[in-house]
Amino acid sequence: MEYFDRLLDLLRKERKADFEAYEFKTKQSSAAERRAEGLCWYPLAIRGTELTKGDYLCIELERTTERERTHQFRTGAAVSLFSNRDPAVNRIEGTVNFVSGDQIRVTIRQDELPDWSHGGKLGLDLLFDNNSYEEMEAALQHASKVISGKAKGPLEIIETLTGMRRPELSGAVSLQALPGLNTAQQTAVSQISGGSELSIVHGPPGTGKTTTLVQAIKLLAQQKQVLVVAPSNTAVDLLSEKIAAEGLGVLRIGNPARVSDRLLSLTLEGRMSAHQEMKQVRTLKKQAANYKAMAHKYKRNYGRAEQEQRKALFNEAHKVMKAAELTEKYIIDHIVSGAQVITATLVGAAHYSIRDLDFETVVIDEAGQALEPACWIPILKARKVVLAGDHCQLPPTIKSADAGAWGLSTTLMEKCCRLWPDAVTTLNEQYRMHQLIMAYPSKIFYADNLRAHHSVASRELIPSDKAISFIDTAGCSFDEKTAENSIVNPGEAEFLINHLIGYISALHKNYPADQFPQIGIIAPYQQQNLLIRELIGESEELAPYTAHISVNTVDSFQGQERDIIYISLTRSSPERNIGFLADTRRMNVAMTRAKQKLVIIGDSGTLSRLEFYNELIAYALKQEAYQSAWEYATF
Repeated sequence: MEYFDRLLDLLRKERKADFEAYEFKTKQSSAAERRAEGLCWYPLAIRGTELTKGDYLCIELERTTERERTHQFRTGAAVSLFSNRDPAVNRIEGTVNFVSGDQIRVTIRQDELPDWSHGGKLGLDLLFDNNSYEEMEAALQHASKVISGKAKGPLEIIETLTGMRRPELSGAVSLQALPGLNTAQQTAVSQISGGSELSIVHGPPGTGKTTTLVQAIKLLAQQKQVLVVAPSNTAVDLLSEKIAAEGLGVLRIGNPARVSDRLLSLTLEGRMSAHQEMKQVRTLKKQAANYKAMAHKYKRNYGRAEQEQRKALFNEAHKVMKAAELTEKYIIDHIVSGAQVITATLVGAAHYSIRDLDFETVVIDEAGQALEPACWIPILKARKVVLAGDHCQLPPTIKSADAGAWGLSTTLMEKCCRLWPDAVTTLNEQYRMHQLIMAYPSKIFYADNLRAHHSVASRELIPSDKAISFIDTAGCSFDEKTAENSIVNPGEAEFLINHLIGYISALHKNYPADQFPQIGIIAPYQQQNLLIRELIGESEELAPYTAHISVNTVDSFQGQERDIIYISLTRSSPERNIGFLADTRRMNVAMTRAKQKLVIIGDSGTLSRLEFYNELIAYALKQEAYQSAWEYATF
């Protein structure tokens, strides 16, 4: 079908660009450099080994240094174990089957460790993620075959999502009022609980989308098992914990990004380790390992009798491992069938434990950030689909400019909102922001339909302090510079720090240390963030408050909130280039992280080339919240 052929072509462009970016990062780089990119664990220590199904070996490894460093290792990822003694030769590939904190388990395709693993330092490289692309391609190809009648699958929902068939919107079911939900949230739950094959929940910032979804899932799971997915591990973890807190039986498939006893107890691995039959599996695996160890004592130059004995021992080990695998499969099937809700990432929906399962309802959270080809992996398991998210916030990350320009950056949720507006329920009451912070994003992105709940609408940190400030650096000679393939603005960064010191001094009079407001500083460019962090570290005045201050890019703040948000727009040049700032959805995310105070610092001379910023400045003027940096005279 043309729809899926086009998506396949765009996905292959993306795969090529992604691979080229990976090669650029890793080619000729050292282990320390790859570690800094989150692509390597080094050095490592082996903590144990265990035979697993198919006579493969599972190796348990642990980071011995750099324990706090973030990384990109995930369950199912392809990796390469290497030795620092001739790493080009001393390598073996494997697959991550579990990662938690500083421990990782990797399965290799042989039954014993290579000799080189017993000497020198070991490391683990993350290989290019072919698996995710293969799963996405397979899903698109299968969906195309379903449309053409060459394969079985959920034809009706595929036709609906591709615009070929109008969804059967059978209407919301009548429910008793659910405690804690407002009218729009209640409507969304009723719509999801009804017979409609497609429900869309549009949740602008702070409107309680997650709360709404959890209540809907709670109702659905009382009838049939539900599959809940999201693009990122972090989003899946959040939903898993909140659903479990409602008393539902949740099974988390894949790798939890946040490590906690509660979350680990929800995973397939955690459930398996606690299962009463696992003692038998461990005994059988130990027995098989003993048989293999005995077999390896026989050498090839022994006589015929010894050769026969060696063969018999290997055969016995194989039989015992087969029995262990069958018992393990029984345990997995028992755990999966007993779960009310199964949660996973989009690609994680292809996990072997649920690969062949179908579900009455599949819920895709953060669908406004989800790459469409990945969405088709869980959709092919569904009779009904719920898309939840906000396509007015950050889009999916696209490596190929061509693929993005030709449509890969447009999400399935965005397409369906345009195609089937009657399927959309928009949540319109927000519980995060002061009404002055909310008003401009509401006007630009949400047709002025948002309203602030009375509990947050007028909430102030300091009496009579404006909730929003735009500080204009025009004419201050705060010029941007290029650094490390990024943009930095030292003058603006220093001004921000001085302003922050002054504001914290005012806050100090009103808040004790244990109740001090949380502060977020956002800049669209990594080098600006690095400079701001450096300046904070050098500031004696800010030293007592560093635990309350976080600095990062817009993307990293998605889904978070802070009492106070500073935004350093960074760009300032005679050419008036604005780069990332042209993506106004990023500014929507940045501005809507603030609960009680938003301070935006930027150069109106550069920003004014885009109407969005002209209107923002006009809004600040109207609210008497516009200032020139010259008023501070601290530079």
